[in-house]
Amino acid sequence: MLALSEHAISSRYLKTPHAGKGVAVGLFGGSFNPPHAGHALVAEIALRRLALDQLWWMVTPGNPLKNAGDLAPLAERLQLSEKIAKNPKIKVTAFEAAHRVRFTADTLALVKARNPGVDFVWIMGADSLRDFHRWQRWRRIVMTFPIAVVDRPGATLSFLSSVVAKTFDYARVDEGDAPRLARMDAPAWTFIHGPRSSLSSSAIRKVAKG
Repeated sequence: MLALSEHAISSRYLKTPHAGKGVAVGLFGGSFNPPHAGHALVAEIALRRLALDQLWWMVTPGNPLKNAGDLAPLAERLQLSEKIAKNPKIKVTAFEAAHRVRFTADTLALVKARNPGVDFVWIMGADSLRDFHRWQRWRRIVMTFPIAVVDRPGATLSFLSSVVAKTFDYARVDEGDAPRLARMDAPAWTFIHGPRSSLSSSAIRKVAKG
């Protein structure tokens, strides 16, 4: 593992990436502990299928639903993310740390307030839908920005039984209209099928620990 401290974080990571009015931006957040090719695949699929101008790869300080004891330093996860996210349209950032926000609802509210005229879409893996209703103010999240749910191994069918899919069934958008999703008003969400990677951060950590 890299010997980096939280204080080694460059100031550029702590600022919100720039996006002009009318730009379509995907918000892809996670612990990325560690980031891997599966994350990069989701990002690339989202960029292509959603016709995005940018994708903000948001490395979070920590996930309230996960054990913080297993969390690598933020500076380390940022550096590893830069190595994984090769597409120049992907902007690796940790602005949440600078604003001391931990919950997605607060992050999206901050992004919306500071970027008038920018068209955002929240991107999440289908495997996250199972526990999505446990997220703080999850309904508020759905009502803030459109959401693109990207297929993940073992989650293709189970997402239909999730609480959020049932609650907001009326707001589901046909996958063929995914390129217009960022321009739509929330609530609006779609499920995107595509290539899937079986890699997982938890499995990688287990291997690293031997």
